[in-house]
Amino acid sequence: MSVLAVDAGTTGVAALVVGEDGRVLSRGYQEFPQHFPRPGWVEHEPEEIWVSVLQACRVALRDQRVTAVGVTNQRETAVVWARERLSAPRRAIVWQDRRTTQLCDQLKSDGHEARVAELTGLRLDPYFTATKLRWLAENDAATWAGVTDGSLVVGTVDAYVVARLTGGGRHVTDASNASRTLLYDLRKGGWSDELCELFGVPRSALPEIVPSYGEIGRTDPDAFLGLDLPIAGIAGDQQAALFGQGCYEVGRSKCTYGTGSFVLVNTGSAPVLSDRLLTTVAWMEPDGSLVYALEGSVFVTGSAVQWLRDGLQLIGSAAEIEALARSVPDSGGVVFVPALTGLGAPHWDPDARGTVLGITRGTTRAHLARATLDAIAFEVRDVVDAMTSEAGCEVPQLQVDGGASANDLLCQLQADQLGVPVQRPEVLETTALGAAFLAGLGTGVWSSRQELIDTWRLDRRFEPADGVRDDGTYPRWTRAVERAKGWEQEL
Repeated sequence: MSVLAVDAGTTGVAALVVGEDGRVLSRGYQEFPQHFPRPGWVEHEPEEIWVSVLQACRVALRDQRVTAVGVTNQRETAVVWARERLSAPRRAIVWQDRRTTQLCDQLKSDGHEARVAELTGLRLDPYFTATKLRWLAENDAATWAGVTDGSLVVGTVDAYVVARLTGGGRHVTDASNASRTLLYDLRKGGWSDELCELFGVPRSALPEIVPSYGEIGRTDPDAFLGLDLPIAGIAGDQQAALFGQGCYEVGRSKCTYGTGSFVLVNTGSAPVLSDRLLTTVAWMEPDGSLVYALEGSVFVTGSAVQWLRDGLQLIGSAAEIEALARSVPDSGGVVFVPALTGLGAPHWDPDARGTVLGITRGTTRAHLARATLDAIAFEVRDVVDAMTSEAGCEVPQLQVDGGASANDLLCQLQADQLGVPVQRPEVLETTALGAAFLAGLGTGVWSSRQELIDTWRLDRRFEPADGVRDDGTYPRWTRAVERAKGWEQEL
């Protein structure tokens, strides 16, 4: 038996067919366009996401038979679509979008931040879905009229993909995605009337919250490649990666290097609150019980490498950065703060902007490449240090995954900065793997978590070098971060 995982990410859709032994049997991938209508605005066309789902799955399913489907997704992105026809009246507002900065500032000044944090474990930041929905209510009257009259519904990308897979038969989301919206009561485990009122979102437009695994619907053959399959796993991408890395015990942690970097640690049945990090649902069990995680969300890491490639054209492909960065012994004093869409955890400054300091006549593109990898390692250290000092979470080792974890130099830099070993699995696509595991667990492909753990295979373990953590480069990074903060506010 094998399972199809659909990973609807920020820049494209990956589809993986995963066998009972946890190996990837086939894969498909399809990018979709990014839309930047104004500085700081990021949008996706929902129909382009759906077409990419179909194209990626068509490739992955060639000569493969599967028994279930799991879905994972970019989180926080706000999508609106027609309840019956499934067409989208406007583009989705992506998690990276910063247009709601002033709205968040107003809500803070009105005294709402403490209560929102108490209920949700999150912050008032443009990152989250509810701020984007309120922006739509205030700035797109035609669309919002459809939301209020019931002809349109709202949700995150998982809910949209499931609606398309089922031909409109199901309007659902799982608890891990719901917990990222600013509309979910973390302790009660459901939509909050108080938060819906604060953000002006009709509860009737929101999807039903379902467990993260177990059959929640079936694909419609007329909509999805002629297939009738159970949809049996849903999780936001970072929670899916936590599941795919086998982090089922309290204290187990992982970092996914994707468009951004996301560090999660399993905190078990009790939510752990933090001033600088996020508290989130890791997954919901079929009996409705919740497993929580503490998360540090770094907004720009892999996309900084993309910027070197596409914006500055310093490299021809993302894979080239390692060799270029290795061509110099260090960054030559250059520090790059990749706050290209503001700063996430633990700084939370939407007005920060990308900053490069320490440039001299001797600076080369190799130094900037090395500074970019250094920055990714420093950003993750910021988060892990906050986890250990503020929340009391021990991180004795870090599991890593995602595209950039294939970079040996980055993994070594990360181990050196954290002072703990970094472990990289053979399968780096653990976001999709987690969706497959959830769907397979929900349909009996695997009977226990131990069976899932037994499929995990180590590719390489990176040990920290002596003395590097305290070599003075990290204090220089923290100085540079302070200079990057508040840049837009000062203009």
